[in-house]
Amino acid sequence: MQSDSSMPQVPTPQDIRRPGWVAAAGWLVALAVLCAVPLVLTADSHKYYIELLSKVMIMAIFALSLQLLIGYTGLVSLGHAAYFAMAAYATAMLAPESGAGNGWLLLLGAVGAAAALALLVGALVLRTRGVYFIMVTLAFAQMVYFVFHDTKLAGGSDGTYIYFRPEFGLFSERPVTVNEPVQFYWLVLAALVLTVAGLALLLRSRFGHALVGIRHNEQRMRAAGYATYRYQIGAFVAGGAFAGLAGYLYAIQFGFVNPEIASWHQSGNAMLMVILGGVGSLAGAVLGAFSFVLLAEWFGALSKHWQLLMGGFIIVAVALLPRGLVSVPAVLRHRSPRRARRAGVTTKSATHSREAA
Repeated sequence: MQSDSSMPQVPTPQDIRRPGWVAAAGWLVALAVLCAVPLVLTADSHKYYIELLSKVMIMAIFALSLQLLIGYTGLVSLGHAAYFAMAAYATAMLAPESGAGNGWLLLLGAVGAAAALALLVGALVLRTRGVYFIMVTLAFAQMVYFVFHDTKLAGGSDGTYIYFRPEFGLFSERPVTVNEPVQFYWLVLAALVLTVAGLALLLRSRFGHALVGIRHNEQRMRAAGYATYRYQIGAFVAGGAFAGLAGYLYAIQFGFVNPEIASWHQSGNAMLMVILGGVGSLAGAVLGAFSFVLLAEWFGALSKHWQLLMGGFIIVAVALLPRGLVSVPAVLRHRSPRRARRAGVTTKSATHSREAA
């Protein structure tokens, strides 16, 4: 049976994966663009775009934290917003009301609270599998939501405020402030770069390779002597910690937190970012976050029913790009005329060889 070379081909993960120098060049170009934005948008009227990009990068860190679980460990969590919210609330409750707090201490407290919650939840939910795992993570996230919503722990349903942005001391008596949008932008950009670099190093380590092996075949990894539960809970805590970093930055940027950031909608948004960008790719998580947040802003300006537009876009994107937006270059290469002609020649050669045999 002859294959039709004119039919659209879906690129494989090997096609999407680029050589190391190409991937590094792509990251450097993206970093250069993000560094150039505050240098170009210097007018006061452009502060909105600076703040919007800061929000996008925070959501990118959040999506990266979930990508570690879904894309590399095979743990589909629908309660990831719990760690995001825990860090945000920890920041608000630890921040002093009479002046700027120590940013490093607040960061340590926020990320530590998120990691501790992830350890507690992970120790319980990792005893389940499949759809039960998804539902149990959702249940724990809803518990966190109702703790903040129905109690007076941190303002109840009204939420709580952070009156002063923290200061960051760097080997000097004068701490660095992030009160201006551009200053905060650089802080978030540095956090995003460190998150990508940290996850890249983690995934290249023995620990990261073990996580990928567990995702593909947990029973085989267990038979090979790997303590799969320990690796999974380690990934769960790491994902919660990075989500806590995003929650910490979110609380600083807006100066206000409420229980809605712990709802299942927030977890669903993070999952949509991962799926939209591409599961199993750090670049895909970042691209998905940028696309999702910026499109939500654009659709919101076009219509009050922007959710319908967003839903339609995601359906079309997933249908045309099942491996996410990160696979666009691979799809274009597959559908290029030169590639099609080469595929046609290869198909004809294989057919003639079979007929001759």
